Amino acid sequence: MRRRECITLLGGVVLAWPLAARTQQLRMPVIGWLSSGLRETDDAVRLPAFRRGLDETGYTEGRNVAIEYRRAEEQIERLPALAADLVGRQVSLILAAGSPAVALAAKSATTSIPIVFDNSSDPVQLGLVASLNRPGGNVTGVTTVSAELEAKRLGLLRELVPSATSVAVLVNPTRPGLDAQLAQIQQAARVLGLPLHILKASSPRDLDEVFETLVQLRAGALVITADALFTERRDQIAALTKRRSVPTMFQFREFAASGGLMSYGPAFGESYREAGILAGRILRGKKPADLPVIQLNKFELVINVKTAKALGIELPVSMQMLADEVIE
Repeated sequence: MRRRECITLLGGVVLAWPLAARTQQLRMPVIGWLSSGLRETDDAVRLPAFRRGLDETGYTEGRNVAIEYRRAEEQIERLPALAADLVGRQVSLILAAGSPAVALAAKSATTSIPIVFDNSSDPVQLGLVASLNRPGGNVTGVTTVSAELEAKRLGLLRELVPSATSVAVLVNPTRPGLDAQLAQIQQAARVLGLPLHILKASSPRDLDEVFETLVQLRAGALVITADALFTERRDQIAALTKRRSVPTMFQFREFAASGGLMSYGPAFGESYREAGILAGRILRGKKPADLPVIQLNKFELVINVKTAKALGIELPVSMQMLADEVIE
């Protein structure tokens, strides 16, 4: 081979290599992360768990999958535009994190791009899927159906605070599926013979007013229903419960760890790990219609002993034995 031909051939290889690398990068699947909340909450628990699930299916962010983030930052009205932006960018899959409103916005934006949701409402009742076993369409995901757990939370709270003669429940009136949540907890209150006060908050600025009303009502305890807003603001709510000396129950361990009295619900990270596994399976060729919705059925009771002592609540031995974790 002549020297000039050799140089030309080598030059072609050199030029072709960056082109091949760029082509491979362009073909890298992209997940659109759609969230109603704040980066702080996503990065603290949701994202690490989701990445673990992806890793289990052979996908690692930055190596063979990319993630584009779109967060509404507690402004639910922004979700449709953010979902439409991800669809316009032709992402490979949309992960709808948190509030049911996120999954509904994604579903309204596309009927072709796969969607994996993670929320605590009944996806059939919301119209996200046809059934849990046979989702149909382009949507599947993970659910805890937390509305069914609200009654359990109320019962546990009453057991720990038997002196409560009335209980308040905090809801977000804009949350899809709210009626099912309220029906469960109202039925439980009737069974326990407890008067129930419904308090509403749809934005962070409503929370201070809610707790002022709570004190005026002299409610003996507070149940916080499952909602992305309350999850995002768990530190603020925990601080308000301590300031107002209100025994409070929420769904995630992180609330009790922040100073709330107790929590009962699924492990926050486990559901996002499962969502990551679903996303990885879809990227490998599975269709959402063929992947049943995952129902998490493992729940944990967490009690903050320090908060209980500050509230003057004696923690029975039976409750300590029942708890999965007691925070000292």
